[in-house]
Amino acid sequence: MLLIYTHKITPRLTYVMRHIFVGILGVEIDFTTKVEDFIKHTGAKITYTKQPLQNEFFVRSNELLFEQGINDIQLNIGDWEGTPCFFQTGEKSTLPFDIFAASFFMLSRYEEYLPHVKDIHGRFSPKDSIAYQNGFLQKPVVDIWAYKLLEALKERFEDLEYKHKTYDFISVIDVATSHCYANRGVVRGLVGMLMDLGTFKFKRVYERIAVGLNKQKDPYDNYGELIDLHKKYKIKCNFFFQFADYSKYDKNVSTNSIKFKSLIKHVADYVPVSMAASYSSFSDLELLKKEKANLEEVIKRPVNNSKMRYNRVDVPQTYRNLIAAEFTNDYTMGYTFELGFRAGTCTAFQFYDIPLEVKQPIKVHPFAIHDISLSKIKKDADVLRQVKAITTEVKKVNGTLIAMFSNEVLGNKEDRDWMAVYSDIIKQQHV
Repeated sequence: MLLIYTHKITPRLTYVMRHIFVGILGVEIDFTTKVEDFIKHTGAKITYTKQPLQNEFFVRSNELLFEQGINDIQLNIGDWEGTPCFFQTGEKSTLPFDIFAASFFMLSRYEEYLPHVKDIHGRFSPKDSIAYQNGFLQKPVVDIWAYKLLEALKERFEDLEYKHKTYDFISVIDVATSHCYANRGVVRGLVGMLMDLGTFKFKRVYERIAVGLNKQKDPYDNYGELIDLHKKYKIKCNFFFQFADYSKYDKNVSTNSIKFKSLIKHVADYVPVSMAASYSSFSDLELLKKEKANLEEVIKRPVNNSKMRYNRVDVPQTYRNLIAAEFTNDYTMGYTFELGFRAGTCTAFQFYDIPLEVKQPIKVHPFAIHDISLSKIKKDADVLRQVKAITTEVKKVNGTLIAMFSNEVLGNKEDRDWMAVYSDIIKQQHV
């Protein structure tokens, strides 16, 4: 067991220490504010305060973990043996920067509480993030820092006990539009047909008629193919279905459709089914609860996992709503238009609510790859190269790489064969 001495034990401190030591490194820890207990301890131990007691493993603390609320922070980016870092510590510290304060800054999404301009969907822009601005968005820096800390501890304490994690890959399939033409009803079908004719999209007109006559499978109906692919390569996956009423940004099949319900039941027989919350439920807690209850009624089991439409996250309110709706896991933490680690980590973590200064009972599963961000890359070979580079970064720290694809993109073969690209990504993970 690693004993941590500090002058004050705060919720922020215990939160980030447990994530780094227990969550990432598998090291059991305890805390003390008593110097005599620290000195008596014969095992591994560190000091996290302003001044070292003796010649122990000492990390000079920044004030961040002992403050409350949000303060304007000026960050200076340094370098720790090739890894970007901030909150430098000075000469007496065993580490050149305060890994715990920096990790809390990233995990809590501290910067998303600071003044910023949201996009039209109310989202925090990746270009406003410290990671994007300083070129480390595609590095899981929190995990990298943790493993560098582990190496430093092992040099000082040869008998330090820790657990080895292994690399993991999870594919999230986002089903916001289950079918392109099928199961949409007569009125929506006719309107769609007229719009396609009016814009001279004759290929879509042909596909629409062929699907309607059962001469061709709906292009978005790739569920069986995906389930078989994941099973063949032993890939963990999770299908997130939107089960909501029609609106400006929610255009799925009607929740009254028997065929739609049968599809969800069928998929749930083979893989986990979770909820893709509607755009409308983002700021409507009662609607969020209703959608969850309706989906649970279809699959006859609890729905614990959520994902917000368009990856909209407004900290802390989004997570408070999800908790109130009794979700325990969320997969929204990531950027739609940029590859990388929004929270600086490839390890699932509990959400920390800064205004309440409390660790909330919902686990955040950050994704690093989104199909929309990959679509900006022109060549398939470059897509695979980019995915491999991120995979390599996650493998170095035995983390979990989550990739998010929609059945809609995978069924779209107009600009490229996305299903073929996706299959190559899955095969790449199997190597």
